[in-house]
Amino acid sequence: MIQKLGQVMLYVKDQETSVAFWTEKLGFQVLMDHEENGMRWIEIAPPFEDGTSIVLHDQELIAKMSPELNLGTPSLMFFSSNVEQLHEELTDKGVTVGEIVNMGGGKVFNFADEEKNYFAIMEKQGDKNRRVEYL
Repeated sequence: MIQKLGQVMLYVKDQETSVAFWTEKLGFQVLMDHEENGMRWIEIAPPFEDGTSIVLHDQELIAKMSPELNLGTPSLMFFSSNVEQLHEELTDKGVTVGEIVNMGGGKVFNFADEEKNYFAIMEKQGDKNRRVEYL
């Protein structure tokens, strides 16, 4: 039986630029940076996350090793306890962000990394204490 989602693989063109984006602009921490047999993987997560992490893989290398894999960007939704503040902080750091909109579950906006991969951040209404202190 599956118990939880452990890792999300994110295939990027430039691992150094990606890890800098996630750590410097979004406040993630590096959990592991490992290289073996010419392959490097960098595991990152928000500082308060206790489960799922993101692993940054070299897209070109993975494409050569496993051409059958779908290397597209996963659609990731992050949670925050204060979307307005986070939106302002990311804007000040030069991150490409969309406008804040109200969805059925709460306020949400999207943002892009340095490779123009888009992700979303949501503040759930009435659910401020449920694992939302990530970002």
